[in-house]
Amino acid sequence: MSLSERQNQILNWVQQVDYLSIETLVERFDVSSQTIRKDVNHLAELHLIRRQHGGIALMSTAENLPFDNRQYLNGVAKQKIADTLVAQIPDGASLILGVGTTVEYVAKALANHKDLQVFTNNLTVAAILCAFPSIQVRVAGGKLRHSHRDLVGVETVEFLRQFYFDFGIIGCGGLDEEMGILDFDPEEAAISRVIIDQSRNSILVCDQYKWGRKAMARVNDFSHIDQFVTDVVTEKQAELLEQHNVYLNLID
Repeated sequence: MSLSERQNQILNWVQQVDYLSIETLVERFDVSSQTIRKDVNHLAELHLIRRQHGGIALMSTAENLPFDNRQYLNGVAKQKIADTLVAQIPDGASLILGVGTTVEYVAKALANHKDLQVFTNNLTVAAILCAFPSIQVRVAGGKLRHSHRDLVGVETVEFLRQFYFDFGIIGCGGLDEEMGILDFDPEEAAISRVIIDQSRNSILVCDQYKWGRKAMARVNDFSHIDQFVTDVVTEKQAELLEQHNVYLNLID
């Protein structure tokens, strides 16, 4: 399953503006309406968007895209973000890896590290790290979210609060210039908050398309994280992060 570059851009765009008409998409991409309708049909068949009144609409702000539909989005940027981050993690460190596909790229990028202790509630991360016998892995208990392949809930939070990690790495559902870091589910947001609280260095990883994405559960404002590894920010966003004393680490 794959998307063309145009389909990828359409999907990222609609997640920021709620609704896009066919006419708007035709004008933006300078292609025929027939071509756009083929793109829309493909995205709808994959359950990535909803058709609505001559256009396409945002998925619910209460629910993220299923894992199988998120894992291939913006893969090049996510890989570079992961490589940039892991370059600063020394052998022998302790890490907590949260949920999200960018975090999973981070797990893959740890392949050459030695003697790490990695804690996670992300079952995909745990599966990735099975291939790296030099990395010790502990998986939190909790309630399984089948479509996202992770564990959440009170049991997960209580388990993580027993530890204090060198690095806490989180993804997010969305970023808002006023509200800060957002996610789609309150239990998911609670896990990210405890990761931030229990880490000496809290690090947010996500690509540029999370800005303006309308997730509903608030994690924290930007002042609670130490570092943000991403691909692109506007001048206004960079100034905002500086005001909150966040180290901005842009990929090459």
